[in-house]
Amino acid sequence: MSQALITKEVFRFLKKLEKNNNRNWFTEHKPEFKALEDQVKLFFNAVSEKMKMHDEIERLKIFRIYRDVRFSHDKTPYKINFSASMARGGAHLRGGYYMHIQPKGSFIAAGFWNPNKEDLLRIRKEWELDASELREVISTKSFQSVWGALQGDEVKTAPKGFDKAHPNIDLIRKKQFIFVRNFSDAEVLDASFDTTLDTCFQAIRPYFDLMSSILTTNLNGESLLD
Repeated sequence: MSQALITKEVFRFLKKLEKNNNRNWFTEHKPEFKALEDQVKLFFNAVSEKMKMHDEIERLKIFRIYRDVRFSHDKTPYKINFSASMARGGAHLRGGYYMHIQPKGSFIAAGFWNPNKEDLLRIRKEWELDASELREVISTKSFQSVWGALQGDEVKTAPKGFDKAHPNIDLIRKKQFIFVRNFSDAEVLDASFDTTLDTCFQAIRPYFDLMSSILTTNLNGESLLD
């Protein structure tokens, strides 16, 4: 059996944790958690290693199970999922990957979650000038079949300094530029799920290539990198 698997035991534990989200229960079941956490880490690392065959992955970050409840109305101490992100390497490569494993709630995401204000302005200025290349990239059948529509938070009308009647205002008003793909529990438990994720992440590359080009040049197409 391949080590790079998400097993039914992972889902069973997360379901039990959701019903018993307290420190006493978690402490009692911590050995079971640690064993399953190691298993999930192997899975995330397997995906990262596959990605390194075709992309520059600078860092794999596996998120802890403990919730930060300081500013949350929900004071339950533990997450009911396993998750990880992958950062691309170097200033010339932009975009990030995210993996989320949860019973009846597993998904992956890719894109730009919270661009800094300089990058956000640069992206909006690009769409103000011309968004035809972006629309072409994300509307192809091969891209749509994997990722669907562009998602992300947005302002209600138009950002300051932009025309709310601009033909590309649907893009300009966005504050995030992400794509999400959901998976059923059966898909997650499949022995080839790590390969499935790698294939999906490969499909986002035309979008990442375009956005990397935009974010490393000015509006005249001149490089911003040394």
